[in-house]
Amino acid sequence: MKLKQILKLGAVLAVCLNLASANSLEQIKKDGVIRIATEGVYSPFSFHNEKDELMGYDVEIAKAVADKLGLKPKFVEASWDAMLAAFDAGKADAVFNQVSITEERKKKYDYSVPYMTSYSAIIVHEDNDDIKSFADLKGKRSTHSVNSMWIPTVEKYGAKLVVADSLSDQINLIITKRADDTIDDAVLFYDYKKQHPKAPIKLIKAGETPMYTAAIVHKGNAELLEAINKALNELKVEGKLKEISMKYFNRDISE
Repeated sequence: MKLKQILKLGAVLAVCLNLASANSLEQIKKDGVIRIATEGVYSPFSFHNEKDELMGYDVEIAKAVADKLGLKPKFVEASWDAMLAAFDAGKADAVFNQVSITEERKKKYDYSVPYMTSYSAIIVHEDNDDIKSFADLKGKRSTHSVNSMWIPTVEKYGAKLVVADSLSDQINLIITKRADDTIDDAVLFYDYKKQHPKAPIKLIKAGETPMYTAAIVHKGNAELLEAINKALNELKVEGKLKEISMKYFNRDISE
């Protein structure tokens, strides 16, 4: 057998094994429970409140989808890598946890229709009128964590890296003018401004390409995917997605 044929057969077997470990929509409805993987430690998307109740933007959307399907949601919580490993092992039927749509992930998972849209943005002090795009970062003090995905952008545009562990620390450096900017997902800025409405910071849209977040299901689990898509589309038309967005971000990020 040629190598190409062997690889093709291996891919088919992998899909079959994955589906064998995952629950079909028929089985899920029979059980009355849909298992949803999420981190539970990623505020404001999936986290525990002071009463130790699981909540968050993604969690509430997952619950609304489950309700549309007439199912009880059972959340499977784990850190990012462990969460995806558990999902891959068939311990969850879907993932609602800020999974962005990428071409690489499409090879492994099936995506629902998006339920969140964002873009990359530059956060600066409200008095800062010097920075209007990435091109204006040259020579500026850009604050990020040491493992930030934005460090290559900082280097590309000639900014000076100022290390800070968290977004809160980074924004504090900007407010006190010990740094000029930070780059992040616009949604995280909305969350920070909701919690700190008087913070003297503003957002500058820098990314032209939207970033989409969606649920994922096991490759080939078409009936479940169709049911989730139908539920999400209905929730959008009914205004439920917007309602959840406004609750967490004071703006609609579901479009």
